[in-house]
Amino acid sequence: IQLNLVADVGGTNTRVALARGANLVAGSATKFANRDFSDLGSVLQTYISDQGNIYCAGACVAVAGPVQDGTGHLTNLNWSIDRALLIRSTSAANVAVLNDLQAQGHGLHSLPQQSLKHILGAPEPKPNAAKLVVGIGTGFNAAVVYALSDRLLVPPSESGHADLPTQTTADFQLANAIRREHGFCAVDEVLSGRGLERIYNWHSQEAGNRAELSAADIMQSLASNTDPIAKNSARHFVHLAAVTIGNLALTYLPYGGVYLAGGVARAFAPYLAAYGFEQSFKDKGRFADFMDNFSVSIIEDDDAALNGCARYLGAQTLAS
Repeated sequence: IQLNLVADVGGTNTRVALARGANLVAGSATKFANRDFSDLGSVLQTYISDQGNIYCAGACVAVAGPVQDGTGHLTNLNWSIDRALLIRSTSAANVAVLNDLQAQGHGLHSLPQQSLKHILGAPEPKPNAAKLVVGIGTGFNAAVVYALSDRLLVPPSESGHADLPTQTTADFQLANAIRREHGFCAVDEVLSGRGLERIYNWHSQEAGNRAELSAADIMQSLASNTDPIAKNSARHFVHLAAVTIGNLALTYLPYGGVYLAGGVARAFAPYLAAYGFEQSFKDKGRFADFMDNFSVSIIEDDDAALNGCARYLGAQTLAS
């Protein structure tokens, strides 16, 4: 089976690996810091050179940003990625550009159970029930996964650029503070790494001592239980995430489950139960009981998007 190249391009890092058919080559994944490269092409060329100038028959990349007509634009990095760039950089004949949540969606059906941390249970779904993958990391996005008779259909979306839903007085005040600064309060201005920093900044200001901390420092303070502002900020983050994900569940009806991906989602895994995720997720008035239909799990596999790219290329090869 010929080798394919797959890549997961985030706002901060890019992970590149090799695949044979729909399976990753063990030990082939390498992470690159985007700040060290001018564009994705130089990342891929470096990887191929490091691998001994191997030949790749196909190449598929997952991009953390909108993709239209085979061209992707990273939301949090000034990189543009298209099929022509992939062909130039890899010499592959079969190339594809996916949104990163599309790639996660294509990898869902092959995830081993040990890669999932279950947050909320639900009735056993039918085999071809729709699933929803939600990414919370450098940004926020979601994609619904439909299992058709012969393939997976994973339409792209840019859910992170919709308005942030607000329920409580604190939600409104936080959103208004962000609107004053940015003119618009999108979901990923709050539900992301930088969003956690904004929440902390706002809560510290409300407490009378405005402070700024990095997302990593906030999570460290949370783990050590040394900062009540960090705890309040994390609780607010969990509430807003649960409300937003609950809205998406009602939009797409993922009876096959909701799957949370991304570094920020994984970092919050130990705190979701204690900080009221279930209550906020199901707080939908007369539809509260209906929310019991949707399980919620966290994907703890860093290779999920790479696997999705590999499976997408594998499916394209079989279809041709």
